[in-house]
Amino acid sequence: MTHTHTDHDYEQVIGEKLNDAQLRTNLRSAMDTLIHKRKDLLKERYPEWEQLRTMGQNAKLKVLSKLDSFVQQFEENATKNGFVVHYASTARDANEIIYNLAKERGVERILKGKSMASEEIGLNQYMKEKGIVAKETDLGELIIQLIDEHPVHIVVPAIHKNRHQVGKIFQEKLGAPLESEPEKLNGIARKHMRGEFEGFKMGISGVNFAIANEGAIWLVENEGNGRMTTTACDIHVAICGIEKMVESFEDASILNNLLCPSAVGVQITCYQNIITGPRQEGELDGPKEAHIILLDHNRSNILADEKYYRALSCIRCGTCLNHCPVYDKIGGHAYLATYPGPIGVVITPQLFGLDNYAHIANLCSLCGRCGEVCPVKIPLPELIRDLRAEKTHEGRGVVRGYKDTKHSKLEELGMKAFAKIASNGTLWRAVMALSGTFAPLGKLFGHYTPVLQKWLRYREMPKVQGNLHAKIKNLPGVIYE
Repeated sequence: MTHTHTDHDYEQVIGEKLNDAQLRTNLRSAMDTLIHKRKDLLKERYPEWEQLRTMGQNAKLKVLSKLDSFVQQFEENATKNGFVVHYASTARDANEIIYNLAKERGVERILKGKSMASEEIGLNQYMKEKGIVAKETDLGELIIQLIDEHPVHIVVPAIHKNRHQVGKIFQEKLGAPLESEPEKLNGIARKHMRGEFEGFKMGISGVNFAIANEGAIWLVENEGNGRMTTTACDIHVAICGIEKMVESFEDASILNNLLCPSAVGVQITCYQNIITGPRQEGELDGPKEAHIILLDHNRSNILADEKYYRALSCIRCGTCLNHCPVYDKIGGHAYLATYPGPIGVVITPQLFGLDNYAHIANLCSLCGRCGEVCPVKIPLPELIRDLRAEKTHEGRGVVRGYKDTKHSKLEELGMKAFAKIASNGTLWRAVMALSGTFAPLGKLFGHYTPVLQKWLRYREMPKVQGNLHAKIKNLPGVIYE
């Protein structure tokens, strides 16, 4: 699942998305709704939100500090509970484990609950090449699978489509009458999925939290398809990134209290599934077999780094996407990666190689909002700045694919010049004064200037106040040294 994406690839797709007025309207509306729901909920119900964030941060950092021990503890307890635990070093390993389980049991059709890990390993495509059909059961995933797209968001995969567009998709792909009312659209999807669930043998799910001292997994969802996928089948397979480990139910509860408000602005989701193993003797329901695949896929390399390991604290709430001023303009597909938004900018080059995804580090305005809203306090802006240094060969050279990453000499020289100017007060004030003088000319002639014309294609020339320091100097109480 590794693809090399050039600067040209990114420029082309970003240009397409910026010119898609419907996409931008849909994204703006959806992001505004999610942001305001979160803001209102925190104000009304979470007066101690910052303390909760600290508790969540500590719970994740505790596990990451001894992840190998917690993984081992989880495996021992999960095995006692009747799970079969598999280890997958690579995406291919994970796919082969699932394929072999299906092949040995004569399964030709798999039903999936929502799982970004399955997107990361390219499960659907792999199974298709092997002659096995993988069907999505999450409503958003179903919509995008019908039109052969990938998730645009890690929590709400079809949020770029409005209800009228969804109605047309259902009409064209499912033969349903054209509808646009949410209740009727849900009814169409429910009827379709009920048919898929009849007689299925194998279900795939992700994992929100893997509880080490219980050997159990915790899934959160809103539609009930996750419960159907994990309990109504004969064989349940859960794909779990090793960073999903937590020590206890208490720690998982803390993180769950951070996850739901951050993701969609609710206190709790409709379904909370805690799975402790396969069907036991005398029980009437549940899968006969339950498997857990512990997926590494370069997570161990991330964990080994003194800075980037913090990204493994992510609980996949997606709030950094919702608050990102870049994401809400271009959407997730423009990142050309499984994980979009600020967290995607940080982890994608490390999972799939900086040489394949170098340009993704540019998709950030460095406004810092993602770091302010992250429920587990991942320093995303700082990590993105580090990745930009790696991209221009000015960093520590620790990210996978660093040596093979092509970088622009012009960008490198530009950054060096900026660093020199920005760290010298006299130079900075001189440049700002010149900018204030010549900025009006940029407004007049920028569209005819080679470098500026690209920048101004989607922006307006800002008004530069080159004498700001002089104004501050004359404020009462300010002493210039």
